[in-house]
Amino acid sequence: MSSLALVLGFLFLVGAFFKTQVIQNKQYVMQSQENRLRPIPLPAPRGIIYDRHGQVIAENLPAYSVSITAPNVDSLRGALAQLSTTLQLGQGDINAAIRRYRRAPTRPTVIVPDASIDVVSVLEEHRLDFPRLIIQSVPKRYYPDGAAVASFVGYTGEITESELNDPKYANYKPGQEIGKAGLEKQYESILHGKEGVRFDEVDARGRPVRGEGPRPDLNPEGAPPLYTNIDLDLQRFTVGIFADSLQGGAVAIDPNTGEVLAIYSAPSWDPNKFTGGIPVDYYKQLLADPRRPLVNKAIQGRYPPGSTFKLATSVVALQDGLVGLKEHMPVPCTGGYQFGNRYFRCWDKRGHGSLDLEGAIKHSCDVYFYQLGLKVGLSRLIAGGIRLTMRDKSGIDLPEENQPYWPYAVDYYNKKYGPRNWSNAETLNLAIGQGANSQTVVNMAKFYSALATQGQAPRPEIAHLVPQKKQIYTLSQQQDSVLLEGLKAVLEAGGTAGASAIQGLTLAGKTGTAQNTGGPDHGWFVGFAPADHPKIVVAVLLEFGLHGSRAAHIASAIIGHYLKVGPIQAVMDEG
Repeated sequence: MSSLALVLGFLFLVGAFFKTQVIQNKQYVMQSQENRLRPIPLPAPRGIIYDRHGQVIAENLPAYSVSITAPNVDSLRGALAQLSTTLQLGQGDINAAIRRYRRAPTRPTVIVPDASIDVVSVLEEHRLDFPRLIIQSVPKRYYPDGAAVASFVGYTGEITESELNDPKYANYKPGQEIGKAGLEKQYESILHGKEGVRFDEVDARGRPVRGEGPRPDLNPEGAPPLYTNIDLDLQRFTVGIFADSLQGGAVAIDPNTGEVLAIYSAPSWDPNKFTGGIPVDYYKQLLADPRRPLVNKAIQGRYPPGSTFKLATSVVALQDGLVGLKEHMPVPCTGGYQFGNRYFRCWDKRGHGSLDLEGAIKHSCDVYFYQLGLKVGLSRLIAGGIRLTMRDKSGIDLPEENQPYWPYAVDYYNKKYGPRNWSNAETLNLAIGQGANSQTVVNMAKFYSALATQGQAPRPEIAHLVPQKKQIYTLSQQQDSVLLEGLKAVLEAGGTAGASAIQGLTLAGKTGTAQNTGGPDHGWFVGFAPADHPKIVVAVLLEFGLHGSRAAHIASAIIGHYLKVGPIQAVMDEG
């Protein structure tokens, strides 16, 4: 009996050895190789971003990252404690590294995503003291024009814990860089390359024994380039015009295609300082700046459009057949208009007399548009504004755009003030671009693109997408002509922007001074040129105390630069 048990035990052992050494040989060989090979992720370079002429907007420069491998959290803590003095690691840096490790323990934990050459040199000298340390060259995002392009290019940064939980980033790993704002975020799926991997051979304690493992490396795959419609030369010129003294936003668009030629928000910030982690002092400085540099005034700022909106009131009235082309309002302008027990002033206290629509646009007569608004009526004016997309985002391909502010119906006033606590005076304010009406600069550029192309509003596009246009209104040829002639007259002698005319070029546009409940008025100008065959629309908003005439000077100079026409003297004089 004992002999039988011995034989059976022997046969069992032989079978087990046979299974392990023959049948499962390949599996254990692979496991052995995996234990002695350490995969090192190789970051892929992001796609280069170009302007319309092939000039670089965003590229990649070589940098260094410092990572470490650890068998457990306690080992990682100990290593970080040793390295903290050399790398100047704060408790926040250590906590972040531990979170990365817990999220992906088999992946080298990034300690310093953007290490200086001095730090790298010190670490290389002590390489034997930290055998698990990994120092590698990585691509770092760089923006040659810095603050000049921040308003649209955005920046990159390390993926956060909350973003890793987002299904959109399901294939991303801790420590990887992603687009955080602007084009970098909007086109992340295009600009993010495919990570590679290098295999290092290590001993039983995880220490490298030679630089290259027997398994071939998988090279990273760089992302394809992203071509944009931006004209960097025009962008730089726009930035130079704003200089350091002005604050506001500007947008330049090709009205025929919607291509965004330039977009700027002043003051700006340097996206290069955001790459690899935002310095605390710099971020606090931006937050404390009363000029709000982190608010993109071209797509996020919402401002009463002032007199630039009078063209929308005109379109609604003409489309609904409520005003004749040569019709004068019942009450001539003597500097103001009495409505009920309130006197609504015109911007010009001297008055404009009796005007038709073209003259009212040229002189921006408030009294004319007060009465035109009353003829249209509040309900129809609100509905017309909605048709003209005054409640909609422009659709520009940037993730931070804010929606404009415009009433959804008359009931808006009932809910805000109570059914008996408001009057039809709201119609007068709405008709001249005040009241419950705040628009973004890009949305006004889109609306004036429609004025330049007989009602076809294009979607503003920074990158090359499929052009989209929407017919937001339809007028007769004679009606379109009256609006155009009125806009051209604004930049002629006697018009509100007559000083911004350019010799040899016919411009069309409208100034606006928007009342600001939080301080001094804002100044607007939106216009296009050449007036009869437009190639460019420019919208300019200047915050706090600067009138539409100054905004007109800036817009006119931008137009002149793009169309290669000499700048107006007024802009040169004012700097």
